Parts: sequence; C-alpha cells; structure tokens
Amino acid sequence: MRRLTPRQRSFAALSAATAMNLPFGTIYAFSVFLKPMESLMAIGRAEMTLVFGLAACSLTLGMNLAPLLYRSLPPSTLIAIAGACSAAGLLMTAQATGLPELALGYGVLFGLGGGVGFIVVQQGVNQTMQARIGLVNGYVIALYPLGAMIGAPLFGWAIAAYGLRPTLTALTLTVLAASLLSAALLRLADIRMHDATVTSMADHEPQWSIFLRLFGVFFLAAAAGLMVMSQAAGIVQAYGGHLMMALAATTVITGAIAVARLAGGWLVDHFAARQVAAGAHLFSLTGAVALSVWPTPWVAVASLAMIGMGYGVISGSTAGAIARYWHRNAFGRIASRLYIAWCVAAVSLPVLSGWLFDQTQGYATAVMIAAGGNVLGAMLSLTLPESHDA
Repeated sequence: MRRLTPRQRSFAALSAATAMNLPFGTIYAFSVFLKPMESLMAIGRAEMTLVFGLAACSLTLGMNLAPLLYRSLPPSTLIAIAGACSAAGLLMTAQATGLPELALGYGVLFGLGGGVGFIVVQQGVNQTMQARIGLVNGYVIALYPLGAMIGAPLFGWAIAAYGLRPTLTALTLTVLAASLLSAALLRLADIRMHDATVTSMADHEPQWSIFLRLFGVFFLAAAAGLMVMSQAAGIVQAYGGHLMMALAATTVITGAIAVARLAGGWLVDHFAARQVAAGAHLFSLTGAVALSVWPTPWVAVASLAMIGMGYGVISGSTAGAIARYWHRNAFGRIASRLYIAWCVAAVSLPVLSGWLFDQTQGYATAVMIAAGGNVLGAMLSLTLPESHDA
C-alpha cells in the first residue's frame, strides 16, 4: 500500500479525530435527556447531574489511561476497543430501569471509552501537524460541542417521535460505527504516538507552577461552562422559557461554544495565553452579571451563551498553550493531567447547581457562584508566563 504524504497523514489524523469526537460530544447535550430520564426512572435533578459528573470523571480517567495504553497498543486497536466500551455503556443506558444502571452505563463505560479515544486522536493529530498548532487543537476540542449542537435537536426530535430508549439505541450504533471509522483512518495514517527522532530534552516538562496555574484557570472556566452545558435546557426553562426555546437555546449555545473553542486555539497562536484567558473569563463574567440583573428567558439564553463561550475560548487556548509550553511528545500526557480540572469542575458547580435547583427551583445562586469563579480566573490568568522559559 502506498505511503501517505505528510499532508495526507495530517488530513487522515484530523478526519479520525472528527469521526471519533463528534458522536462522543453528545455528552454535552445531556441536558436534553434530563426531563425524559427523570420521568422514566423517577429520579431527581441532583441524581441526574451526578450521573453527568460521574461520566466526566470516567472520561477523565480514560484520558489519563490513554498515554499508558498507546505506548503498548496501536492507536487504531485502542480506538476500536474504546468505542466498543462506550457502545456497551450506551446500550446499558438504553435498557436502564433505574439510577444504578444509568450510572454504570452512561456514567462509567460511556465516559471511559470516550476519554481514551479523545486523548489518542488528539495525540495523533499533534504528532502529524507542524504549523497552526493552536488552531488545530482548537478544532479537535471544538468537535465535542459541535457534536452536541448536532445531537441536541436530533435527540429532542427522536425522543418525541420514538421515545428515549430507541434514541439511545441509535446513539449506541452511531458511536460504534464512528469509532471503527476512526480506527481505520488512524491505521491508514500510520500514526506514531511518539517522535523518536527528537532528543530527550525536547520532551522536557516545564515547571509545575505553570501547570498548576493553567489548571486553575481551566477549572474555574470549566465549572461555569459545564453547568451551562449540562443543564442549559433546564436553566432556560427555570427562567421562564418554554421547551422548544430551551432546546433551541441548547443548540445555539453548544454551537457558540464550538466556535469559541476554535477561536481560542487561533487566538493563542497570535496572542499570549494569559491575555486570551483573562479576556475570556471577563466575557463570561459579563454574561453572569447580566443574568443576575435581568433574569428573563431571552437574557438567560444570551448570558448562558456568553458563559459557555468564555469557557470555550479557554478550552481552545488551553490546548494551544499546552503545545506552546510542552513538546508534542508530552502533549497527551500533560493534556490528560490537565483535564483532571475538567473532571473536578464537572462534579463541583454543575452538581451543586442541580442540588440548589432542587431546593429553590432556580439557578440564581449558581450563576452568582459562577461569576465569582470568573473573577478569580481572570486574576489567575494574568500570572501565566509567555513560554516555558519564563
């Protein structure tokens, strides 16, 4: 078989990432499942947000397992196994009758496979790209909210037309097929997950102080952003919006976050990471303040989009910053560690906001907490250095 050119290998790696991440990005459309699952299984909002938090933890666990696994298994094989794991979890979710099966299927198995796949394709992309690294990484992580943007209206329509269980079964088949396609593309690209031609010093890791500051900046943005992404439909309805408005808002918000992630990656190619992150946190803060002052349905949609977009810019710029501070050989390892912040964020404000909703039937306090996090995040962002030598 004829070997691909470097450009063709890069395109195949990006195509593999696209096929893998789009269906797994529907985790960000989880808010569409809230009311149908609560009604079908007689569970509350706090329990549902706990399932989302558990899925986030499993996703992060999978991310941190991936650098260990891709050292001994071919990336194509690893992607196929990860896809089968997630498909099994979704099938269990489709047949669930209560919280335990839902937690194991969606919260553990689906998330675990998705996390492994996410890091494998991202590491593969970084091993083949030589320019515009921030933009490319912004694109890879933008695929998750883009998948949610596509999935949210489809789920809403399918649940109304066919029911919750058939919709989840269809998602199971989609995830399995997409994972096999991604595996085939990675095999075609002949990805090497470690560049053996560079010296060991090129794989050098910068000081932990940089990592910890970046961790904090990302966590504070993700806590607010994941609250929006996991409960956007519920939040809009809590502020007086009707169901169709809530579903449309979920689609618009996830689409805006996808664009923001792409923009964040592009921005960090041209500006200092600290400037990009501080501006994004302040943008999110403006949205949170607006919703606190004018708690109406339309303001809720706009404000949630602003909070989510701020998180999206920081997600994209963080991935680009990893490529700036670390060598590409270390990208998967550092990214997987940094995404622990995403996991902690998913079980913090999103779960707390679900509990607060059960107590008050509103999200006003949660929005104020998010605003406080954005203030701290902007301040911490300004301490980031220009490069790993700073």
